[in-house]
Amino acid sequence: MSTLSVSLGDIVLKNPVVTCSGTFASGIEFNNFYDIEKIGAITTKTYTLKPRKGNVPPRLCETYCGVINSIGLQNEGIDYFLGEELKKVKELNASVILSIAGTDSQEFSQLSQKLLHFKDDFIAVELNFSCPNVKKGGISLGSNPDIVESITGTVSDILKVPLIIKLSPNNDNLDVMAKRAKDGGAQAVSLINTLPAMAIDTDTFRPKLGNVFGGLSGPAIKPVAVAKIFKLHQENILPIIGMGGVFGPLDAIEFMLAGASAVGVGTANFVDPDAALKILQGISSYMREKDIININDIIGKVRLD
Repeated sequence: MSTLSVSLGDIVLKNPVVTCSGTFASGIEFNNFYDIEKIGAITTKTYTLKPRKGNVPPRLCETYCGVINSIGLQNEGIDYFLGEELKKVKELNASVILSIAGTDSQEFSQLSQKLLHFKDDFIAVELNFSCPNVKKGGISLGSNPDIVESITGTVSDILKVPLIIKLSPNNDNLDVMAKRAKDGGAQAVSLINTLPAMAIDTDTFRPKLGNVFGGLSGPAIKPVAVAKIFKLHQENILPIIGMGGVFGPLDAIEFMLAGASAVGVGTANFVDPDAALKILQGISSYMREKDIININDIIGKVRLD
C-alpha cells in the first residue's frame, strides 16, 4: 500500500492535499459534496480580531486562466468562528488549519489569547502575512523580516501550536522571510499567494474591480509558483506548502517535485467543489502508475542533470 502521509515539522498530514485559505470557507458547505476529512487538512478563511466588511464591489473578475479578486479579507471575526463554526467543523472530523491576520503585533497577540482555549482543535495556525488587498496589515507586515519574526515569536510563545507562515510572492527575499519565520518558531511556510493584477472594462473605461487592484490566482500563476517553491526549497529552511494554480493531480506532483511537502488547492474549489478530493485521487493513481510507494520520495526530486 502506498504511503501518502507527509510531515511539515511537527505537523503531520494523512496526505499532502490541503485547501487554501479564502477558497473553502470553513469547509462545512463543501462537505455536502464529499467527506472533507479525507483530505490532508482544510484551511479556514482568514479571520481577524473584529469583523471585516471587505473591499467595495465588484470584487471578482475572470481573466485568461484565472481570476482576479479583491475580497479584502471579508470575515465575521474570530469570535463568530469560535462560537458558531468551529464545533460544526470538528463534527466533520476534518483536520483544521486556522488562518488569522492582524494589522499589527498587538492584534495578533489578542487573537492568540482568544485561541488559547481552542488550540487543541487545530493541527496548525496559519499567520497570513501575504494578503495584498488590505490597507493595513497583510503584505505590509509580511514585507518586514523583523516584524515577521517578532509576530511569529509572539504567537508561538502564547499558543505553543505549530505555525505556518503565509508569505507573499511579491517579495524578492523569500529566503530571508522564511529564515526569520523559522527563528520566530514557525514549522512551515506556505506560498505563493496571489500576484498583483488589474483589469479594465473597455466599454466603460473603468477598472473591473471596485478596489482597482486585486490578486491574480489560478493556472496563470502556476509557473511563477513552481519557480518560487523550487528556489526556496533549495535553501532548505522550512517545509513548504505549495499553492498557486493547482487544478489537477499533475500540478500537485509538479509542485512536490519542485520541493513542496504539501499542496494547497485554491481557485480550483470555485470551479469544481470536489477538486481537492479528485486531486488526491489522481495523486494516488499517479503513484500506482509510477510504482511510487512513498509520496515523500518525490519531494524536491526534480532532475537537473
